[in-house]
Amino acid sequence: MLIPVEDGPAIVACNTCRHSADAREDAAGMRGGAQLVAALRSVQQSDSRYAGVAVQEMPCLFACTDFCTIHLRAPGKVGYVLGRFTPDEDAATAILDYAVHYAASEHGRVPFKQWPQGVKGHFITRTPPQGFVAE
Repeated sequence: MLIPVEDGPAIVACNTCRHSADAREDAAGMRGGAQLVAALRSVQQSDSRYAGVAVQEMPCLFACTDFCTIHLRAPGKVGYVLGRFTPDEDAATAILDYAVHYAASEHGRVPFKQWPQGVKGHFITRTPPQGFVAE
């Protein structure tokens, strides 16, 4: 059930997420999560700034009402679940821009002034790293 992946800063995207609140798939039959994964990978490959953040995917993060969901995580850092994204390159760029700041942070807290506009309002939860709770 579990697949080993690199243990560094990562965006784990749900590849089975709905396309939107009203549709599971787009007109071509592609799930929104799969589209977001494709957009994340495309944007990541277009800019070397994003090389330090892995783009990983898995089916269902169990945040179905908040379609197009990602989990941002790194060892020893607070993690975040974000959702309600449009599965496109603008959302992917905002997620990756935030992830770069997140990876560079000491504990996973990024100052609000550094948040890209495209992630504001998309946070669902924060999760403490194993062995810690946040203050």
